[in-house]
Amino acid sequence: MSTMISSPHRTPPPPRSTANPAPARIAGSVRRTTSIDVSWPDGIEEQRRFIGAARDLWTPQEGAEGLTLTEAHFDVRMSEDKTITAITAHPAPAGVERLVGARAGGHLRSVLREIMPDVAHPLYLILDDLSGSALVSAFAWAQFNPDWSKRLRERLGDEQHDQLLAQRVNVCWGLQEGNSGVQPGGPPQDVASADAGDVRNPLDPQGWHALSDHEGAGFRRARRIDVTRVEAAGVIRIDSAFQDSAARIDGSRVAIHEYLLRATADLATLEVLSIEPEARILPFSECPGAVHNTQRLVGKGLADIRDEVLAQLRGPEGCTHLNDALRALADVPELAAKIGG
Repeated sequence: MSTMISSPHRTPPPPRSTANPAPARIAGSVRRTTSIDVSWPDGIEEQRRFIGAARDLWTPQEGAEGLTLTEAHFDVRMSEDKTITAITAHPAPAGVERLVGARAGGHLRSVLREIMPDVAHPLYLILDDLSGSALVSAFAWAQFNPDWSKRLRERLGDEQHDQLLAQRVNVCWGLQEGNSGVQPGGPPQDVASADAGDVRNPLDPQGWHALSDHEGAGFRRARRIDVTRVEAAGVIRIDSAFQDSAARIDGSRVAIHEYLLRATADLATLEVLSIEPEARILPFSECPGAVHNTQRLVGKGLADIRDEVLAQLRGPEGCTHLNDALRALADVPELAAKIGG
């Protein structure tokens, strides 16, 4: 009589392969690209500088020069506790100075909604991204300082450091209690090990706006949203990408989050017909499971998608970074309306 011995459950490793570079633009499409580049011009213990840029580009014919429809930029300084201390923006919405003193991750988004009701403008998207970029950008220092985690603990003290780690539990799908990213010994050492590649496609040099490259430690959040109208099928097609990356000492880049997101919407009603997220690079083995809950958004209207994401995919029901990619689908109607215009 033989005894069957079951093997222990093993969670497959997280995906760690970039989809970069971006595909070449296609005829009749509008492409929105956005970036936020974070640096520490005065050193790790001083204020961070956030340079944001965005552009909408219409491509009338495949391989042809695109027509820039809209551009936006900002320059923000932020203290270590994520309080905005200075801001300039172009275009500068009335009341933008009210963001000074706001804390990224606090009530920043509510203040932003008050001063900028045009939520479809690309400037809104990059200002809205300040909170997520502020949360993740510190990992850039680990690429230049192998003992960065140890130095952070020493600087904060054991009690404050442990409190910060405890605050991460259940903030998202991947950091649910018991998962690898919130173990007492800290996250796995290979979290930031994936080559980020370059979002820019050498065969389509106009496919991205100019990025803010600089020397030293730096973080980048980059987004791309391609929108086309398929009149014969009565649908809008969306192909988008989202990546968080950091510079390495050797000049290459390492990514910690990367998603592709493909979706369709009804051309007449703007109802979401399909959503196909693809996890390309994620830090923890449990993270990819967050993609399944995105189907809750099928049947929702694009105009309501920001609020629906917050309602349907809050906390451990979703992934913070995938949610950021999904919320940007609210801009699709505006982009689709620009096609041919």
